[in-house]
Amino acid sequence: MTGLEDFFLASRSLSVSLVFLSLTASWFGATSILVTTDEAFRVGVSAFWLVGVPAVATVLLLAFFLAGPIRRLDVQTLPGLVEARYGKTVRHAASVLILWYMIVLASSQMVALGQFLKPFLGLPYSWSLGLGTAVVLVYLLSGGLFSVVATDVLQCLLLTAGMAGLSVYLARSSPVRAIAVAAQQAGNTGYFDFFHDGQRNALIALSFILAWTISPIAWQRIQAAGSVKKARQGLLAAAGAFTVLYGLVVFIGIFSLPLFSGRPLAHPVVSEIIASKAGILGGGLLFVAVVAAILSTLDTAINTGAMTLTRDIVGVVFRLSKTGPWRAVRTGRLATLLVALLAFGIATRLQSILQTLGLASEIMAEGLFVPGMAMFIFKKRRPLAGALSLVLGGGFSLLSFLSALKILPMSLPAWPFSVPYGVGLSVFGFGAGYLMDRHSA
Repeated sequence: MTGLEDFFLASRSLSVSLVFLSLTASWFGATSILVTTDEAFRVGVSAFWLVGVPAVATVLLLAFFLAGPIRRLDVQTLPGLVEARYGKTVRHAASVLILWYMIVLASSQMVALGQFLKPFLGLPYSWSLGLGTAVVLVYLLSGGLFSVVATDVLQCLLLTAGMAGLSVYLARSSPVRAIAVAAQQAGNTGYFDFFHDGQRNALIALSFILAWTISPIAWQRIQAAGSVKKARQGLLAAAGAFTVLYGLVVFIGIFSLPLFSGRPLAHPVVSEIIASKAGILGGGLLFVAVVAAILSTLDTAINTGAMTLTRDIVGVVFRLSKTGPWRAVRTGRLATLLVALLAFGIATRLQSILQTLGLASEIMAEGLFVPGMAMFIFKKRRPLAGALSLVLGGGFSLLSFLSALKILPMSLPAWPFSVPYGVGLSVFGFGAGYLMDRHSA
């Protein structure tokens, strides 16, 4: 490993299988296992909208429309493209926005890790959180994206085995008729309605699709692929895997209903199954699978956040590329440590996985999606359009974040109902700036 392209883009040599496995494991994380299962247990089949619909839709969108343009970019990072279209000032703002997003995303996975490990290890939340974070840092600091991809492959295999085994167990334990009876007794009239609570589910899906389409995680995998064809094939394979895996998660939540119906659960459904239903062997396998799912998303978020901090903030300010490859890699490792520590600090304050993940998606959906997609449409520089769109949309997401933390005493719509307002402001800002750019030209 001699430079940042090796450390963060795996020398642009990922095969179809590695793009597929790495992206699948990276996106099929803690929310998929814990939150979606609990949602399916509570509301039924419509839980597939929580992460399943946006994951499949985003990967298909990237495969058919954006893989080629992204892979052919003559810049290695999203902020580099922002500078080419909107100028250096907007680039710096976009870099900070992306770094903030990756830190909050990493913190959502840390929250899941701490909550999941706490009852099994018998340790306080903060200790469980710190232990899991330390494990990730050990292999992240040693090899960058190579380490992420290598561990993602193993984690994806463990996760698939765990979900498949649990599904078989539940299919034998819970007849469909028992599920219908339990749902009726609980008053869940829309339990088998895929479009139940459509407004909320549609807004959640919209928030995640907009955020993940412009997410550096997917862009990093596309750019690290050996070719456009390999990137596209890996994305399409991931779309199929997401359909199956998220379907299994919803299946698990629904078929768990008869097992626990009639009494409140002290822990997530999966934790309850591990502790009381799966036995030693099955519970052990499932425990490893869930931890692998959390780590596979956490390591990716930290690695991508560190890439943004190293290349697009520190590298631009201090001209890191002129200091030699050894020092560049060392700076990348220090950035990895800093991103992890900042995410750890947020995770000690926000202890809701879905809320933290939703707030992270707001940052990208409202702050960067509109100017990001416009970069592929408009080839001329439009600095005011990019600046106003990012400031208005990103500023609204910042206010929402501070309001959720109760730092600012503001009454704003809670996520996901806040998303249309932020995206609307971003569109308005881009339109107004575009007209001013044209007038000044």
